[in-house]
Amino acid sequence: MHVRLVKTFTFEAAHWLPTFPDGHKCRRMHGHSFKVDVIVEGDAPESDGYLMDYGDIKQAIAPVERELDHHLLNEIEGLENPTSEMIARWIYDRLRPALPLLSEIIVYETCTSRCHYCG
Repeated sequence: MHVRLVKTFTFEAAHWLPTFPDGHKCRRMHGHSFKVDVIVEGDAPESDGYLMDYGDIKQAIAPVERELDHHLLNEIEGLENPTSEMIARWIYDRLRPALPLLSEIIVYETCTSRCHYCG
């Protein structure tokens, strides 16, 4: 059976968006309570009844979450321009080696704004 598993994590961080025009509110430093969905996808063997252990996904996420939580994103290598799009790709690139079944990252910057990245 083909399935998609979703494991969610959150982090608090500050950033500013250096490519936005002068005077734009996002050009100033501000913070968000980010939410991230990590999605793995594949065929779960009928004999096992599951694709992978959620605990393994959580373990893969932990170092990424620590690197982002309560940091200024602009100071993290690769996130000098920390838009939702860039954050999603950055997370995907770091998780992919540990999660070969990774299919998508969704970054929620606010309750109503999110970015989907599929690698």
